[in-house]
Amino acid sequence: MKILLLEDDFTLSKEIITFFSSKSFECIPYYDGLFLLKKYIPNEYDLIILDINVPGKNGIEVCKAIREMDKKTPIIMLTAFSEIDDKLISFENGANDYLVKPFHFEELFARIAALLRRKEIPQQTTEKIEIQDLVILESEMKVLRSGEEIKLTPKEFKLMLMLANAKGKVLSKQHIAERLWDYHIETNQNTIEVYINFIRNKIDKNHEIKLIRTKIGYGYYLSDQE
Repeated sequence: MKILLLEDDFTLSKEIITFFSSKSFECIPYYDGLFLLKKYIPNEYDLIILDINVPGKNGIEVCKAIREMDKKTPIIMLTAFSEIDDKLISFENGANDYLVKPFHFEELFARIAALLRRKEIPQQTTEKIEIQDLVILESEMKVLRSGEEIKLTPKEFKLMLMLANAKGKVLSKQHIAERLWDYHIETNQNTIEVYINFIRNKIDKNHEIKLIRTKIGYGYYLSDQE
């Protein structure tokens, strides 16, 4: 297992490397975001861990740049902030998960294990899903509306695919959180609501027929019918 680590706290970086070594994981450290991007080779790592507050380019900028080159390698963000905006910005730029400092190494390891399990599970792909003028091409990770491609982050694409595969069934916030983040969102349930708004702005905003719908008190579903 090969992990890329961006962390400018030398003491914490060394402790993380030592911990991963005890788990027989190879961990390659970087301390500067700009330097990391100059050296980055797509698909070289099994998992990426990015601290947000680092010199050169911050972790969110690095995450966004990596996602333009590498759509599939899981990314975990490390942040000293607990505000929801920092988490949502991370997800919007392609992160798969986040962990707020200070954290226990075993919790980090559990998050990594969950991401890797999800990565390894064979996904049953459907060549094309069509709802009204919305087309989802799962194998290509593309979404089109009225023939125009809509740029979604990996997390947004997974959320759209989850709604589409539900075939009109209402999905609760808890259901979405457990499957997209592998844990319960306890104090920030509105995270899911804000994330739904992200894809609404991209999928529905400029179209008369709205497809992403809310059943108040229950959750969300995808349909061209009220």
